[in-house]
Amino acid sequence: MYNPFKPLELIRAEVFTSMPPTYRKKGRSKWSDPNRQFAEVECFLEGPSFDRHGNLYITDIPFGRIFRITPQGEWDLVIRYEGWPNGLKFHKDGRIFVADYRLGLLLLDAKAGKIEPLLETAYSEGFKGLNDLHFAANGDLYFTDQGQTGIADPTGLVYRLKANGDLQRLINNIPSPNGITTNSTDKQVYVGATRSQQIWRLPIMQDGQISKTGVAVQLSGGVGGPDGIEMDAENGLLVCQLGVGIWRFNANMLPTHLVHSEDPRHHHLANVAFGGPEYKTIYITDSLSGDILTAEMPVAGKKIFGLS
Repeated sequence: MYNPFKPLELIRAEVFTSMPPTYRKKGRSKWSDPNRQFAEVECFLEGPSFDRHGNLYITDIPFGRIFRITPQGEWDLVIRYEGWPNGLKFHKDGRIFVADYRLGLLLLDAKAGKIEPLLETAYSEGFKGLNDLHFAANGDLYFTDQGQTGIADPTGLVYRLKANGDLQRLINNIPSPNGITTNSTDKQVYVGATRSQQIWRLPIMQDGQISKTGVAVQLSGGVGGPDGIEMDAENGLLVCQLGVGIWRFNANMLPTHLVHSEDPRHHHLANVAFGGPEYKTIYITDSLSGDILTAEMPVAGKKIFGLS
């Protein structure tokens, strides 16, 4: 258990593929104006998730686009629609769930190029702005409702959509809930609280309720707090911190590794997904540059529901 704090092992990330020029055109949108302070952007990539064929799906929030990237790094536009897609995850039955900041929880049919609402409101009340989502092994879906919440407005929410269709509001006081995942037993839910620079731990009790919610990790520095998070097979937690890189914390939430890029353009390493033949390669979206980076981790990713 002793760590405090052993020297970090540094892992350098390299570019795997970049958004082709045909998809790049600087512009503004109703999402980018408030979230990027009226700056023109080419993209803002998030939501990496693999299908069973090794294709990587990613979202582009400001322009309502979802892309599929082949194992060879070739890009294909799956759909463009009037929404702001953020998180994306595969159900084990092949369905694609999308957390859309503007429209709620959606279902994407990639073959037909169609997207439709699954959950537009919670108890008839509109969402603040969905961000990310994660399936537990039993098919329960956890998702974050971030909106514009923060330290001055700590009203972000976490929901659980049970496999039987029941919707439960688990917590409603997080300052900017972002990435979300669970440990290997699904007894602990971890949530990135971006504006407070924290990772919250939500223990799941025997009756399915949460109790003794606390802070698992406290960060500092960077250009923003934690964004995407993911768990590895040893219950190590990967945390994307904007302006820094991707931390790996061990099961005791002590830092062991830091994935970084030496390219100064890569200051928005926002989300990760495990892939590769041994499931030890992380694929990283750099939101603003349009690059997808990779790095080799010491531990494979946790088995995920969509590929089980």
